[in-house]
Amino acid sequence: MKKLFQLLFLLPAFLSAQETLKGVVLEANTENAEIPLGGANVYWLNTSVGTVTDFNGNFEIPYKKEFKKLVISFIGYQTDTLQINSIKFVKHSLKPTANLDEVTVRSRQKASSRSFLESQNVINVSSGELLKAACCNLAESFETNPSIDVNFADAVSGTRQIKMLGLSSPYILITTENVPSIRGASQAYGLSFIPGTWVESIQITKGAGSVVNGYESIAGQINAELQKPLTDDKIFVNAYGSGNGRFELNTHLNNKVSERWSTGLYIHGNLRETEFDKNGDTFLDAPLMNQINVMNRWQYVDQENGYVGFVNVRYMNDEKRNGQTFFNPNTDRGTTNVWGSEIKTQRFDASGKFGYVNPELPWRTTGVQVAYSHHDQESYFGLNDYNIQHTSLYANVLYNSIISDSRHKIKTGLSATYDGYEELVYSENFNRIENSIGAFFEYNFDNLGDLNFSAGIRADVHNRLGTFITPRLHVRYTPWEKSAFRLSAGRGKRSANIFAENQQFFASSRNLNILGSGGAIYGLDPEIAWNYGVSYLQGFNLFTRKADFIVDFYRTDFANQVVVDWENPQQINFYNLEGESYANNFQTEFNYNAFEHFDMRLAYKYYDVQTTYLDGKKQKPLTPNHRFFANASYETQFSDAGRNWKFDATFNYLGEQRFPSNEGYLKTIGLSEFSPSVSTLNAQITRVFSPNFEVYIGGENITNTKQDNPIIGNEDPFGSTFDSTYVYGPIFGSMYYAGLRYRIN
Repeated sequence: MKKLFQLLFLLPAFLSAQETLKGVVLEANTENAEIPLGGANVYWLNTSVGTVTDFNGNFEIPYKKEFKKLVISFIGYQTDTLQINSIKFVKHSLKPTANLDEVTVRSRQKASSRSFLESQNVINVSSGELLKAACCNLAESFETNPSIDVNFADAVSGTRQIKMLGLSSPYILITTENVPSIRGASQAYGLSFIPGTWVESIQITKGAGSVVNGYESIAGQINAELQKPLTDDKIFVNAYGSGNGRFELNTHLNNKVSERWSTGLYIHGNLRETEFDKNGDTFLDAPLMNQINVMNRWQYVDQENGYVGFVNVRYMNDEKRNGQTFFNPNTDRGTTNVWGSEIKTQRFDASGKFGYVNPELPWRTTGVQVAYSHHDQESYFGLNDYNIQHTSLYANVLYNSIISDSRHKIKTGLSATYDGYEELVYSENFNRIENSIGAFFEYNFDNLGDLNFSAGIRADVHNRLGTFITPRLHVRYTPWEKSAFRLSAGRGKRSANIFAENQQFFASSRNLNILGSGGAIYGLDPEIAWNYGVSYLQGFNLFTRKADFIVDFYRTDFANQVVVDWENPQQINFYNLEGESYANNFQTEFNYNAFEHFDMRLAYKYYDVQTTYLDGKKQKPLTPNHRFFANASYETQFSDAGRNWKFDATFNYLGEQRFPSNEGYLKTIGLSEFSPSVSTLNAQITRVFSPNFEVYIGGENITNTKQDNPIIGNEDPFGSTFDSTYVYGPIFGSMYYAGLRYRIN
């Protein structure tokens, strides 16, 4: 590994020593003034070898005798191709384009794509992909993506949890416009607090992320880009209703208030008041709920002087009630008459992003990110009380530039965080303050051809985690056309919020125990893990149609982990790892545009997730070894009036999953050691009547797959065997929905 690092850092010097062609690119004008064109593209025809001119219009490009034709292009100027027969200084002027005839270009953007050029393994999910399903909130935005697993956390709360690389969401850095957002107190339910229509696109990064975004990422990063007031519809309305009694209304109101300022008001409301108990276990199949979520967003753009900025202010109130169908919180709370639960959350967010791009040196930029949030949750689960308040402050200052030329880019900056927790678990208080300050530096080399790599390092001083270093490395190499071979390695460190992240266990009769060893957080030590990954992407034509194939393997090794041990059916034990804990993830994916406007995606995943518990090393509970995924989408061609049809279907197969606890106990509650495999099918049809109006209908779990008796001990919810956490598949049957979207551009 050490030799690999040395080789990667010596590569830029080696490449600079190659034979090069030098020159300058200017603007052709009537005054014969020499005006340099910075940022012009210079490359050899029919190769991947190229560069970009610097601020003074100068360039250097590798030269070989077989290279004969040099292409020079710049937006707004005519592209020229020069004949080069020997090494000599090139001085060339580009003519501005003028009097061009109108050209109409129609293109079809892929709803989900991967880059062949970036060093990181990033999956870009567009708004088109999000519209393939109802996508009511961010937690439900990954149903059509094979890299993210979505399942219910328990059989009571209706909360969906996500996993990546075999690890749950606390090990994923979840950001909103690259500002950490779903963390701490919001880990369990925070994804449901971001409405799907607010999301413009999602970037999923597998493996170790960038040091710019912090030290907490272990399995990867999910970044949600929100709608921009300047580019979003002036008016957008999305109404949704489902057969399980859920209704939602989303409204976007955007306005350009001045030449530089635009604002948007985003309003979301959802409601479920109808009780459903289709399996007859006396418990609600889905919680009763209501949520009001309002965000005001301001966008500032001053292109002439290089300033951009965003300011967001948001308030949300979310209430959920679940439990037995005849539970009345006014009379039954705190008693053993009827089992019930309420979760009430209020959250206030304010954030700002400000950037400056030097108009004369466009590769030199400065950015500032600041965010504040206050999260207040009051909840109880039967007789178990759980309240948490979390106040968070975040600041990040970032500077981007180049060294010598645009092949060598750097990012550096400072960040600071503050997290104050007030936590009540049953009748015991767990209050703490965490704060940190850190500095980071990242170097990126891109020869504009077959090699791109980023090496980053950050140092942080944390009042509870100590002083530590976080290294990250990403490499992309292109051995041949339409290919990308990637390597990544990195370290992550985090505080485990054991109660906020595992709230599903409150809905059981288990006792919670902390087997601490004097650590700084709940008496436990911080979690530390290394993530290593390798990925290969190959694009090709199959029967003249575009296709690509991806293979990747990632391994996460924990140097320390806070083990959540529920092998004892009466207890949940939290303790520091003693032994091995790792997660191996192998995935293959095939994407194919089989015929015009028809796309298909097939994927297979294998998980090997093992942890050392008090009674030995075991497979992590409720994690399938095998998963198969298939998605198909078809869109009819647009008519002159903008009318068309869209059809989408997604199939998921999950292999058997290990239940916790010993085989003898499992038999007494009617379970075997492993769950049965499950399959689900989702589908949606959208009718686009015009660019302004469309209607959609769909179904989730059309195969009506249901888990038998998802709540153990439901007949005696205050007894010793009550447990709602043995969930391996859908807990209610088919669900159908319909909705409409209306927009004014």
